[in-house]
Amino acid sequence: MRAIEHFEYTVSWARAHERHLSALSLAGGFAFDSYAFGRIDRPMTQAVFIGYLIIAGATIAILHALESRPDDRKPTERTRTILVFVAQFALGCLLSGFCVFYIRSASISASWPFLLAMAGIFIGNEYLRRYHARLVFSALLFFISLYSYAILLVPVVSAQIGTVPFLMSGGIAMVVFFFYLQTLAVLGHDRYRVARMQIAAGMIVITAFINLAYFLKVLPPLPLVLSDAGVYHDIERQGGDYQVAVENEPPRWRALFGTFPVEHIQPGDKLYLYSAIFAPYRLTTGILHRWEWRDPRNGAWLEQQTIRFTIRGGREDGYRAYSIKTAPRPGQWRVNIATADGRAIGRVRFSVETQAVPPALTTKTLR
Repeated sequence: MRAIEHFEYTVSWARAHERHLSALSLAGGFAFDSYAFGRIDRPMTQAVFIGYLIIAGATIAILHALESRPDDRKPTERTRTILVFVAQFALGCLLSGFCVFYIRSASISASWPFLLAMAGIFIGNEYLRRYHARLVFSALLFFISLYSYAILLVPVVSAQIGTVPFLMSGGIAMVVFFFYLQTLAVLGHDRYRVARMQIAAGMIVITAFINLAYFLKVLPPLPLVLSDAGVYHDIERQGGDYQVAVENEPPRWRALFGTFPVEHIQPGDKLYLYSAIFAPYRLTTGILHRWEWRDPRNGAWLEQQTIRFTIRGGREDGYRAYSIKTAPRPGQWRVNIATADGRAIGRVRFSVETQAVPPALTTKTLR
């Protein structure tokens, strides 16, 4: 009896402090997922995502079945609260995990609209708890989760990225969701019939948005991740490592405020752009380094050279490669690291200045 009273007190306290708890769980859950989630191609990562999908789908279906009963047999407020909490928790864990991988794979300058939308959905899941009892809201969140997971899964299974795997992801998500909706119709036909047109309209909007993001090259090039990148004065491979010559440069966090390293060169010197890109095991794809110089007269970025190469997945710290620019002209530079079809993976920015004496360099090992 005391256990039941304690449980009811806990539920009442949680309701009273819902906003504070939601904010705390939002930040804490995302931080934990950022730390805990490893490689996307690991079976444990896939098992976690599938487990959360099963929990979310099952809980939404159970709540739908109970809410479809006659008024005298509808679930109690306590049962409804528990089911809504479980569904919200599972969907929140899914969306948090997706945000982690999407952010890892994204170039913020290119993918910020899609990342902002994902963050909005993630935060909305936390703060719109009362809407989880509505079939349309919870079903569409589940569809977003299915679609997001398929976008992650298909490249890992097929060992390919590109338009065909992306379209396959959408097809798989819609087929699975169609059969899920048929299950909801069986569990509560009248309630489902009222909501089905809104669910269908929501599916169309979500599918259109994700496809628009992909073809506008705003969707991050999942599952590729830029593990490391930098500009150096020399690179030499020694065994399994790279020895690089680097000038003293500002900490990376200063780049957020527009402070980029200055590379001092003499006439005829070379600069090397190094990148390490993680790709899942067996995946092979084309990558490019596009060197661009900023015209000081109008601020336009002018392509100077594009180097193309192929990476192979599986290495924990990413497939390493570098490109060379001989005698770069003074001024502002950036090197866009992208897929073969131009989807941004990352960007390195720096400035070049000429001087009469060799710059002071230090040696650094890249493993």
